[in-house]
Amino acid sequence: MARREAIRIPYPGSVISVNHYQGRRRDGGTYIKPEAQAWMTELGWVAKLLHLDDWELPLHITCDGFFRNERAAPDLSNLAKCALDAIEEVCNHNDKDFRWHDGKRVIGVKEAPYLLLTISEQPPSSMPSKSVSRRLKIQRNS
Repeated sequence: MARREAIRIPYPGSVISVNHYQGRRRDGGTYIKPEAQAWMTELGWVAKLLHLDDWELPLHITCDGFFRNERAAPDLSNLAKCALDAIEEVCNHNDKDFRWHDGKRVIGVKEAPYLLLTISEQPPSSMPSKSVSRRLKIQRNS
């Protein structure tokens, strides 16, 4: 049976967008901004608990976003680079073996914005309804 896991993680804003997560150094090089690096580390630690090294490739990652309003809701494709790099860091798979799928964008949630990243061994459309699934939730102590 194909494995499937869901990770719920707070959405920190545009800092994790492919257009904003890197900064430029004076020598012309780039670096990952501290806020983006912190989010990537947080996601990486949770993904490490899933033991993705044992999973069948390619891994399919579907991102659903839950936002307060349309203005704050990003194009989910722009979040792929940060999310996939974070997962790649903690497992022995190259992100070329990952397949990104934009999920749904839900507008109008009352709680803080968050992302639901579902990692599976099969594409979302072919997942049987009885697949193994559990949801991991990241909560920050503020």
